[in-house]
This record gives sequence, structure tokens and C-alpha cells, in this order.
Amino acid sequence: MDQNKVDLFIASMNEKFPAEKLGLIREQLSRLDDSKLATIQSIQYKNPTTLLIVSFLLGGLGIDRFMLGQTGLGVAKLLTCGGLGVWALVDLFLIMGKAREVNYNKFSQVAV
Repeated sequence: MDQNKVDLFIASMNEKFPAEKLGLIREQLSRLDDSKLATIQSIQYKNPTTLLIVSFLLGGLGIDRFMLGQTGLGVAKLLTCGGLGVWALVDLFLIMGKAREVNYNKFSQVAV
């Protein structure tokens, strides 16, 4: 893939991926052909900031975990009222990293 397209993708999506994986993403993108770029750009990546806000407002109900596609954890969090508030509090610190990992996993599945 053209280096300018790789740089543009990284610049526009860097907040949605773990910082330590950006070099690996850049390497994977440079090895791909241009036909996969449209597929990679059409993936619905989760916005970590949006998930943090949802976690703050509705974290006790597990909505943040449902949004990440973690249905089992969402149900468990819902049934325990966010682990009596403890799990919801911990997720305030972890949810952005989890969103970035989910985004990287989606990217990796397509980029292979």
C-alpha cells in the first residue's frame, strides 16, 4: 500500500488503537494491497472516549460491555449491578484500553 495512505490511516485512527500497536499496524498496512484498504476503513471501530462516557453514565448496567460485544460480561455486570459498584468503578479506568484492544483485534482479522 502507498505510504501516504498508510500515514493518513494512522493519523486519523491513532486514538482508536493501542499506542504500542501502532508500529505493527503501520507495518501490516504497508504490506497490504490497496484493495483491502476500503475494507479496513469500513470497519466500525469503537470510539474509546464514547465508551468512557457510557461507562460513567451506564456502567452499572453493563452497557459499556455490551457495546464492546462482550455479552456475557455485560449480562454479569447487569445482574450484579456493576459488581455492587466496584466493577463499574474499575471499568472507568479500563474501558478505553479494552475498546482499543477490540479495535485492534477487528483490524487484525481483516489485515491478515
